Amino acid sequence: MPPRLRLCTQCLHRLHNKRTSLPKYLSTASAITPAPPIHQTISSPPPLARFPPTQPPSHKPPEFRKSQLHRQYTSLLRSTPLLLLFQHNNLKATEWMSIRRELHSALQKTDETLSTDLAPGIKVQAIQAGIFESALLVTEYYHPSQQLNPTASTPHPTDPSIQSSATVANTTPNPADPTLTHSLSTHAHTLVAPHKKSHPLRTLLSGPLAILSFPTVSPQHMRAALSILSPKAPTFAAPTRRANPGYHDASVQAGLQKLLLLGARVEGRVFDTEGTRWVGGIEGGLDGLRGQLVQMLGSVGAGVTGALESVGRTLWVTVEGRRGMLEEEGRGKAGDGKEDS
Repeated sequence: MPPRLRLCTQCLHRLHNKRTSLPKYLSTASAITPAPPIHQTISSPPPLARFPPTQPPSHKPPEFRKSQLHRQYTSLLRSTPLLLLFQHNNLKATEWMSIRRELHSALQKTDETLSTDLAPGIKVQAIQAGIFESALLVTEYYHPSQQLNPTASTPHPTDPSIQSSATVANTTPNPADPTLTHSLSTHAHTLVAPHKKSHPLRTLLSGPLAILSFPTVSPQHMRAALSILSPKAPTFAAPTRRANPGYHDASVQAGLQKLLLLGARVEGRVFDTEGTRWVGGIEGGLDGLRGQLVQMLGSVGAGVTGALESVGRTLWVTVEGRRGMLEEEGRGKAGDGKEDS
């Protein structure tokens, strides 16, 4: 058994300090915390953005039905190059169903004739005029790159200056954030406000309205739709009873009497009823219109070529006629000289 060593308390403290003391190269250096930058002492760091990227704050609460309709109409206007506008007067559900049935049947026949597949994307629906007008203004006059004040610098989305204390405390996003530039933002609402009375389609956006949207510009499908919804002989003649008996049902005819064609929006341009029927009456559709344009350009080129050739031809005829006259005069003088001799 090893002998026991009795140490005093002071010796134990010295042994403990010796074990826990730092090395000499570290004990000589003093740890100094650097001072923070001056901007951190003046303002606090910005808080985190408190809204999901898929649901940014909007001018109107997004849970309202009006906000959802505004988004739907905006998306429809941006993706639809051809749109027909109708006024409907208290159509019943059975009348709407019958009209949609006949419209789909006519469009299917046009698809079979042209070997296309546009009928499933052509839809007719009732709209709310006020919300549709707001969506139309945003589509026509608003671009996310615009700014309310171009000279002013845009603050950071998490800058405390654009978020109140109540916003930070309640984790509620600020819809007035200038970096939010979607269609329902306050930024878009402020920029399109001066254009409320300047759109040419505004005069038609009153009362109960319905729209017929096309995924692409097709005069053939437009003619088929107008022949069902707004027939007018001879270009847009309605189908006969023998060709389509279902079109002459009482529910279809009663619903069509309550529909009125107001105009159209074709690739951003507004047309009245006559212009709408002109677009639908283009022979051969867009291909026929391109053929007419090529023929027109060819006729203009042929006319210019003929005019240039006519000038050269006239000059050649004049020169040849003068040369013939000089030859005849020379022959006449030669015959007179022989007679004299």
